Amino acid sequence: MRRSIDDYPFDAADYPPDYEDDELTPISWAVGISDDYADAEPRVMLTVEEVGRAGQGLVGHLSPDIARRLRAAIRDALAEIGEDAGR
Repeated sequence: MRRSIDDYPFDAADYPPDYEDDELTPISWAVGISDDYADAEPRVMLTVEEVGRAGQGLVGHLSPDIARRLRAAIRDALAEIGEDAGR
């Protein structure tokens, strides 16, 4: 089983104003789930690709514990910059 959950195509408006082209790499990301493994355990798939280099990005196959750790890290980073961390 494979299922796409969400994806975000790069938008130049996400970058700070007046950034230098060589300072930041435009990326797109996608999150999905898959159980196509020998152990048949479902995992969260996180794909990060540089714009213009489709198929050459990195795909993380995260166990539920690692996915929760990533979620907590993002929540903590949001709180650190004074943003609502959501639920």
